Amino acid sequence: MNRIVERFARLKREKKKGFIVYIGAGDPNLETTRRLALAFDRAGVDVLELGVPFSDPLADGLVNQLAAQRGLESGTTPRGVLETVSAIRKDSRIPIVLYIYFNLIHRCGVQRFVRDALKAGVDGLLVLDLPPEEGRNYEAIMRKAGLCNIYLIAPTTPEDRIEAIVKRGSGFIYYISREGVTGMQQKVSDTIGSMTAKIRAHTRLPVAVGFGISTPDQARSVASTADAVVVGSAVVNQIASLRKSQTTAPVVEFVKSLVQAVKRV
Repeated sequence: MNRIVERFARLKREKKKGFIVYIGAGDPNLETTRRLALAFDRAGVDVLELGVPFSDPLADGLVNQLAAQRGLESGTTPRGVLETVSAIRKDSRIPIVLYIYFNLIHRCGVQRFVRDALKAGVDGLLVLDLPPEEGRNYEAIMRKAGLCNIYLIAPTTPEDRIEAIVKRGSGFIYYISREGVTGMQQKVSDTIGSMTAKIRAHTRLPVAVGFGISTPDQARSVASTADAVVVGSAVVNQIASLRKSQTTAPVVEFVKSLVQAVKRV
């Protein structure tokens, strides 16, 4: 069974909420990415999203844009990210999703990239800029490989389109809780509950909510209605300080506080 599917099935049996962390791969280098992945697994993170650095990350706010830039500056390539996933797999079964722009997949060749991702130990892909209408060939290749094809739903997505999107996704549905790009926010949207209910009316897939969640209190609040909570920019912001320090302990402690908040719901 796919590790993402397996993890959410376990969470459902245990009546627990999931916690997903996003970090930029290669920020500040791939060895740190590997060490953080293993530490996050030990801390109780359910799914790890690795952002593959791209020169034009149009869905990302400033914090994650800078992480992508640092990743590129450290020499991180899609091949290097897959090699890092392979290294993580020597010590961990944490479910791993690549957060990626389609240009990087297209340049490699969809079939080859999916094959290499599967071989490395990737469990799913979240392709930011691939509309479902353009994804039939990609989806077929993903299904054959047994990888989860994760789609995004936004607050502005009409209900008929929600219905169409969720039928084509797998693993979980990622609901972005506010309009615009990634980034930390002072408060979470007050429409999360109604939107997750609307999504669940059309699918049995778990609904993970992200974009803008920055604190344990916010994570706990979102977990009360979502199946999983995604935190990215707030963690990436902590990682940015690692360039001046050799220890990842502050980042891991921050993530532990988020895990504990979500698991108490």
